[in-house]
Amino acid sequence: MLIRLLRTHLYPYRAQLTGVVVLQLVSVIAMLYLPSLNADLIDNGVTKGDIGYIWTTGLWMLAVTCVQIVASAFSVYLGAHAAMSAGRDLRGAVLHRVGTFSAREVGMFGAPSLITRTTNDVQQVQLLIVMSATILVMAPIMCVGGIIMALREDLGLSWLLLIAVPALAISMGFIVVKMVPGFRAMQTKIDEVNRVLREQITGIRVVRAFVRERQETWRFGVANTELTETSLRVGRLMALMFPLVMLISNVTAVAVIWFGGHAVDAGTMQIGSLTAMLSYIMQILMAVMMASFLAMMAPRAAVSADRIGEVLETDSSVIPPRLPQPFKGDPGSVDIAFAEFAFPGAEKPVLRAIRFKVEPGTTTAIVGSTGAGKTTLLNLIPRLIDVTDGAVYVGQTDVRHIDLELLREQIGLIPQKAYLFSGTIASNLRYGNPEATDEDLWRALEIAQADDFVRDMPLGLEAPVAQGGTTVSGGQRQRLAIARALVKKPRIYLFDDSFSALDVSTDARLREALRPVTRDASVIIVAQRISTIRDADQIVVLEDGVMAGIGSHEQLMRDCPEYQEIVASQLSAEEVR
Repeated sequence: MLIRLLRTHLYPYRAQLTGVVVLQLVSVIAMLYLPSLNADLIDNGVTKGDIGYIWTTGLWMLAVTCVQIVASAFSVYLGAHAAMSAGRDLRGAVLHRVGTFSAREVGMFGAPSLITRTTNDVQQVQLLIVMSATILVMAPIMCVGGIIMALREDLGLSWLLLIAVPALAISMGFIVVKMVPGFRAMQTKIDEVNRVLREQITGIRVVRAFVRERQETWRFGVANTELTETSLRVGRLMALMFPLVMLISNVTAVAVIWFGGHAVDAGTMQIGSLTAMLSYIMQILMAVMMASFLAMMAPRAAVSADRIGEVLETDSSVIPPRLPQPFKGDPGSVDIAFAEFAFPGAEKPVLRAIRFKVEPGTTTAIVGSTGAGKTTLLNLIPRLIDVTDGAVYVGQTDVRHIDLELLREQIGLIPQKAYLFSGTIASNLRYGNPEATDEDLWRALEIAQADDFVRDMPLGLEAPVAQGGTTVSGGQRQRLAIARALVKKPRIYLFDDSFSALDVSTDARLREALRPVTRDASVIIVAQRISTIRDADQIVVLEDGVMAGIGSHEQLMRDCPEYQEIVASQLSAEEVR
């Protein structure tokens, strides 16, 4: 998966990567040339006292060093640019894929894991690209070039390379193999820490209300400790690498000086050649160490790439039609035709054989006990999830054959949990219609019974809204969400328990104000409060995923025991009549 991701997302930046290879080649050649120049300076300049030769060779070494610096700097720049661009594209690809997911796929991965995969996992792959651009090219060239140059200086000491290089490579390989499971466990532990932290931040008021700070601190501490222990295990192995590299490098250096010194004393080797040999062996070992360092990063990046690949290769259960069809009738009509929905692996469907129609200009209410499948039924209409059997028609066309954007343009959804985005009141209201005027926004606020508290804000429509709408109350948040849907002016309104946070009088005024606005639209309301839906044209009663009844309030009060039970639990005998 890692190779496939790199091949796909680095292809647009092949020109920069080609430049990296060329510049790194120039840099390494210059680096390998310097010890040879230094040896020549010592043997032909210093030992002979030739000042002119020292100056000439020294200036030449300075020029070579400048070339190396310039080439290295530009190669790092190009490599970093390619890596950052590929990381940006990869994050965009993951986010785009997640944006196509239905509620089923989002639930399967979980929001904390998707966040980690989009940020931390992509960062690991991006870091590997950066290091590869500087190390992957340099290490083999330096290693091979260093061996050639070392053999060129003296064949007698080449046996040291046959010992030092394999010893270092085997040691690094052993450590890297041990680190792979640790890296995989680390990413899972990061998911868990993110999940716990996200829950606690989101539910901080509940935690405080039930005085559960100590227990939640303990729960986070467990997740945090597990991540720390896993990181420490990997860190200990990582910490072992550098002392091992230094040990092998220093022992090799001592061996070179020891055996080389005897060769110099015997007159079979010059001092300059000894210093060059020492430099080349250090460069060779440095190349092996850099390759090992890259090999150490590769497993973690491979684990992250697998996790990213799982997201990119997961297809949404809501598949856009290949050949979209237009609406055959009024796009404001809805027909639920024996719809069934079941989660994969579930013992029984959440919904079974649901059948009813909604015509423009009418209001349909859906009631039932908790877990009856009301929200699931509502989510079938805009294709947030798809039926597993039966069909849902909008405008006399199966929603699975309609372009998703075209379908959702006809629908204004007010979700059960009203959510506002960080920005302003105006930016949130224009979410469904960016071209809406301020007059349109105020009109929608008036209908939603929200204009009074918005006018009381110092900045009015430009009043800031925090992420999630935490700067306003639950009832205000619901009314703003309703206003947002009204600004869109859809043909179908889906109210998913959108009046639960409103007091009875505000609820009544809002429903009264909605009537003229929704006169030509289909309105479907999921509600728990009977007073909210008793005047609906038809009421659908769900019980354990099955339709227990359908009809007006009066008809259901006469024929549907389940509805009678719901009404009796909320209204007095006088109100029922």
